[in-house]
Amino acid sequence: MGTYSKASRRPRLPVVTALVTAAVCAVSLGVSAGPAPAHGTEGGGRDSAGTVLSRKQLQREVDRVLREAGYVGISVQVRDGQSRTYAVAGEAELGTGRRVSHAANFRAASVTKTFVATVVLQLAAEGRLSLDDTVEDWLPGVVAGNGNDGSRVTVRHLLQHTSGIYNYDFTEDTGNTAEDFERTRFDHHDPEESVAGAMRHKPDFEPADPNDPEPDWNYSNTGYTLAGMIIEKATGKTWDREVRDRIVRPLGLTQTYVPGDDPTLKGPYTHAYQQFPGSTGWTDTSLVNMSWATAAGQLISGERDLDRFLTALQRGRLLPPAQMAELRRTVPVGADFEAVFPGLRYGLGVMRQPLSCGGYRWGHGGDLEGQTVRTAVSEDGQRSVVINSTGKKADDEWLFAAERALQALLDRAICGVER
Repeated sequence: MGTYSKASRRPRLPVVTALVTAAVCAVSLGVSAGPAPAHGTEGGGRDSAGTVLSRKQLQREVDRVLREAGYVGISVQVRDGQSRTYAVAGEAELGTGRRVSHAANFRAASVTKTFVATVVLQLAAEGRLSLDDTVEDWLPGVVAGNGNDGSRVTVRHLLQHTSGIYNYDFTEDTGNTAEDFERTRFDHHDPEESVAGAMRHKPDFEPADPNDPEPDWNYSNTGYTLAGMIIEKATGKTWDREVRDRIVRPLGLTQTYVPGDDPTLKGPYTHAYQQFPGSTGWTDTSLVNMSWATAAGQLISGERDLDRFLTALQRGRLLPPAQMAELRRTVPVGADFEAVFPGLRYGLGVMRQPLSCGGYRWGHGGDLEGQTVRTAVSEDGQRSVVINSTGKKADDEWLFAAERALQALLDRAICGVER
């Protein structure tokens, strides 16, 4: 997930599928809360990166990515100041000819992690917990067995993926074929099940030394499941209610919510399609019970909402300076992620990657069966990009090529450079 698909959470290139593994009020952000148009440009704008791509330029870029990656559909929003440029390609639903819509809802997958990390840091700012608290302090006996020791794993470890806790995948038990997906797509899973599954495995490595500038690192959905459980212990409310009360409502996010056991999406949505191992055709994976993802990736959202949230966060409008500094304290992610995301470093629920035009982009991505979400915001919050693409294949070579195409699109969109 990251975002993540149950069928593709532990590939040979784990970053690609595990995300591969991307604000405080509408008035202060200068962002309209109304729906985005189906296509076109609102206004214009510039920043130090150069002139923003025109709609025609962006459309050429998006058409190229659709061709090169073989996606079913793709939608891109680029914001420069208060101006937005849009482009879409492909179909919203196979065989219908229906265009992708920028007003569509989609599963945010692992972009959920950034919301969750922000809530944890808000609680830290309020003195209700500390990043140095251990999992054992909040969830006694939950992380134990097979070398797992919750007294050595801190909240910071969970948010930064340096805990060593195994990234449990339900498909280890249920299978990852199209038939397996159809059989299990509506199953409910409690967060405790995910943690228990991880505890059947030894840790990937020892929890990181806080003074180590290059600690061991491995993406772990289980870590964020635990973070969500800690939020509930600290506040007496579920993680998703805290996200709603602290972020969604104050920012006026109209598409962002947790569906619970409801497998559907509200309003118009983009259909997701996966080509599972052993299959040659597409499986529509849009309708699925996402309870298994919990605080690691259960949110549903939209382009405008993700832009508004990530821009508010990047501009320091959701966290005090001390907590923003913690959020941006990054560590290297290792060779697997570097192979797909050159120069990528991970903070607390955010990713940082260098731009070809100088500086960095910040954001997070999300991956599920059939869907890829990518986000990026410039360091000053002036420019942002949100990409939602559908249609994925269970093939490492394809995943690598498709991801590199998306990464190049993110860079060109923020830097204002057409290929």
